[in-house]
Amino acid sequence: MLGFLFLIEFALLGIEPVDRATWWLENALVFVGAVLLVSTYRRFPLSRVSYGCIFVFLSLHEIGCHYTYSLVPYDAFVELLFGWSLDDALGWQRNNFDRVIHFSYGLLLVYPMREVFLRIVDVRGFWGYALPLDLVMSTSMIYELIEWRAAVTFGGDLGTAYLGTQGDVWDAHWDMALASLGALVAMSLTLAVNRALQRDFNAEWADSFRVKRAEPEGEEALARMLHGR
Repeated sequence: MLGFLFLIEFALLGIEPVDRATWWLENALVFVGAVLLVSTYRRFPLSRVSYGCIFVFLSLHEIGCHYTYSLVPYDAFVELLFGWSLDDALGWQRNNFDRVIHFSYGLLLVYPMREVFLRIVDVRGFWGYALPLDLVMSTSMIYELIEWRAAVTFGGDLGTAYLGTQGDVWDAHWDMALASLGALVAMSLTLAVNRALQRDFNAEWADSFRVKRAEPEGEEALARMLHGR
């Protein structure tokens, strides 16, 4: 159902976007993600919570793709509905839709990442919260590098529209910080719920810090492999 609803939104917002070239660039990773989700649905279905989080994030992202992030008329929409300016109320001096989406990236996608870590990597305790947070932070950094490389490669108005800094030299830093904050909020809430409801929470948390293999790695591991041990 969520996939069907997203396809409808994708089709509608794909009609005459503000900048078609930017729309293609912004949707490149969406196409990759969609293929990954569809191809793994039968062998590795995620929870409804995870699919719901992914759906909300992608739905918000498609709005940014249609208008380009720096031109999303969210303030005009709020003013039309409620008669007051969101930007004025919050003291925003720029179009902050892109920063809302970066925060949402961490807030909404860290839980699906946690589910993958729990079910495939089999992490437990502290690492079940720290590693998804770390993955959000690292992928946020990688995305900023992709934006930079794409902007340099395409240049001109297309590069500027895709980068979307709106003249802020700290834009990439804000984006990474907000994604990290969103993930921290989500993992903190998940931690609070699990601590309240999971009976073996304390034991699992303590066990996650227990040494599982006493033998050192590095040159010791290399020596063991060379001697067939």
